[in-house]
Formats: sequence, structure tokens, C-alpha cells
Amino acid sequence: MDDSSPRPVHSMFAWLVGASQVLGLASVVLTGVWMGHYRGGFAWNGSAQEFNLHPLCMVLGLVFLHGDAILVYRVFRNEAKRNVKVLHGIIHLLALIISIIGFAAVFDFHKAAKIPDMYSLHSWCGMATIVLFCLQWVMGLLFFLFPVASSGLRASYLPIHVFCGLVLLVMAIGTSLLGITEKLLFSIMPTYSLFNPEGMLANVLGILLVCFGVLLGYLITREDYRRPPNPEEESLSVHFKTLIEGGSPTRP
Repeated sequence: MDDSSPRPVHSMFAWLVGASQVLGLASVVLTGVWMGHYRGGFAWNGSAQEFNLHPLCMVLGLVFLHGDAILVYRVFRNEAKRNVKVLHGIIHLLALIISIIGFAAVFDFHKAAKIPDMYSLHSWCGMATIVLFCLQWVMGLLFFLFPVASSGLRASYLPIHVFCGLVLLVMAIGTSLLGITEKLLFSIMPTYSLFNPEGMLANVLGILLVCFGVLLGYLITREDYRRPPNPEEESLSVHFKTLIEGGSPTRP
């Protein structure tokens, strides 16, 4: 009886995770189709084709990969925690590298086209997101992957780290929506209200990004899907803290 009760929960979890991946991948593909088919493709030569790398890298890095990096703690619930931490950090590092390429592309394009930088709300939100994302990655590295802080400080910082990860995902999606609207107004303003196919594709992309974020938020915050306590890991954690601090720690 005990083994049968969680099955519906785990089955629903698997379906929801699969749906999140479909939404995330569809967002990346649609961004590629938009920039490739409607905006002329990709290049690294200071042209508008170089700018096209910016939305693709942002959606791939700061939204899809960032979301998946958070999700690994739910998907690999029974794997060794150290391995999951490494995977979490590697995916986030990949997301960071891709996002930096996207930022470099837009600044290089602006420089070549003599377009001012950092004047729009989209650019302000984007800069805030990438700076906080870098800070979040460094803090996670120092606190959890190669911990330099005490176990008590790590336990205190963990809820902040988790909260900031979700906030950054919301910021990335919100900034993407601002960027989609800005790009459409710059590119097809006269025909946007006439249900231009490019505009409709971009609108669908925005809806997919919102759905991806909502679904990930649900998967990450639902208690049933949290990583179950591992007695061996708990024992090692307690033993380590007792040796270092001489206390009798409790589980955060």
C-alpha cells in the first residue's frame, strides 16, 4: 500500500516535466525560426544578423537552460546530492556563457550601427538580470559546490539562493517579453496590428515563455516534488557540522 500511493504523483510529475521541456524547446525553436526566417539569419559581422543571436542566446541561456538547471533537483531526486549539485552548476555555467555571447552580440551590433546602448526598459531589466545571474552563480559556487562558509551560514543562505533562482527566471522571462515587444515595434510597427504572420509568431513565443515559467514555478514549489531526505546524506551532514562547530545541528 505504501508503494502504490505515490505513483499518481510521480506519474503526473513526469508528464509535467515532459510538458515543460516541450514548452522550453518550442520557445528556443520559435526564436530561431523568427530570427532565421523573418529576420535574415545569423552572423557575427556587426550586421542585423549578429543582433539576431541576441534573442536566441537569451531564450536558450537565461530562460530554458536556467529553468532546467533549477529543475534538476526535482528530476534527479534520488541521485547523490553532490552529483546533482555539479550538474546544476554546469548547466548554469553553460547558460551564463551563452547569455554573455548574446549580450556581446547586441552591444557589438549597436556599436557597428551607432545605436545608443542601455536606454530602454528592456536593456535595464536585461542588464540587471545578467548581473544578478552572475552573482547568483558565484555565490552558489562558494556556498554549496566548493563551500567556504560554515554549515549554519549555508543553511541560512539556502532559502535565499532558491528564492533568487526563481526570481531570476521570472526576470528573464519578463525581460524577454519586453524584448519581443520592442523588436516587433521597431521592425513591423506599420503592419503589426494587421495580424502580420511575424507578429503572430512572436506573440505565440511570448505565450510559450510564460507557460514555461508558470509550469516550472509549479514544479519547483510543490512540496510533493521536493527532493526526499537522504538518511546517509543527513547523517554525514550532522556529523560534519558536529565536528566543525561542536553543536547538535538540526535539519534546515
